[in-house]
Amino acid sequence: MAGAEAASFEVGPAPAIRGESAGEGPAIVLTHGLTATRRYVTHGSRALERAGHRVLSYDARGHGESDPAPAGEDYGYPAQVADLERVVAAELGEEPFVLAGHSMGAQTAVAYGLRHPERLTGLVVIGPVYVGEIEPAARAYWDELAAALERGGVDGFVDYIDRHQTIDPAWRESVLGFTRARMLLHRHPEALVEALREVPGSRPFGSLDELEALDVPALVVASHDDADPGHPYAAAAAYAERLPRAKLISEELGQSPLAWQGGRLSREIADFYAEALSSSL
Repeated sequence: MAGAEAASFEVGPAPAIRGESAGEGPAIVLTHGLTATRRYVTHGSRALERAGHRVLSYDARGHGESDPAPAGEDYGYPAQVADLERVVAAELGEEPFVLAGHSMGAQTAVAYGLRHPERLTGLVVIGPVYVGEIEPAARAYWDELAAALERGGVDGFVDYIDRHQTIDPAWRESVLGFTRARMLLHRHPEALVEALREVPGSRPFGSLDELEALDVPALVVASHDDADPGHPYAAAAAYAERLPRAKLISEELGQSPLAWQGGRLSREIADFYAEALSSSL
């Protein structure tokens, strides 16, 4: 029944990808951001399950409970998409689904959609960052953040963000608090160091113009830059402009970013799914 206890799953072969499935009904797959875990898409909310959906979430390779990349493999987007394909094949078979991803997970979701548009009932893109170019300054920031984690552990990671990321003082304690909380959930922090060095230099796809061919219902979730400058509003708007059937939403100015509001975000996704299903009938 909807809202039932989550059941854990593991998908192999190496790396073993671990996640959970909860609820019953039309499926929604969640993919999280770099250095996050499966909890940090809807932030623990069970509103989607209560709305009558089966929700599958998993930890990306090297994150949370999942295994690091095996020798000879990496953490770039081709590997991220391959892991998503394995999860979908093992847990959903041929069942259509809505795919929702945040940040790194948003780019993984779009890359999957470009390869498998026929599988998707809809696509939810939350806080995308990649806009077709890899900026040297951004790469340098992620490399330095990786070094801070390698040298100083979670404390070093959080301290680096505090010193180098432009955070509005009104949001500083919230940002640092949930950053620390999510970093403490990882079994393999050494794998995160490698992911931090590799993912920002990987291209999920080429130009944003490729999105114009992705003709599926899409919901793009933006955040205003005062609270969440790492996920620029302009990037989300660019995705919404190119996806042919996209709707762009965000929080009101001065509010907590919609991407941080698990319950409200879940309700927005559930409403979007209902619209997507009705448009396909």
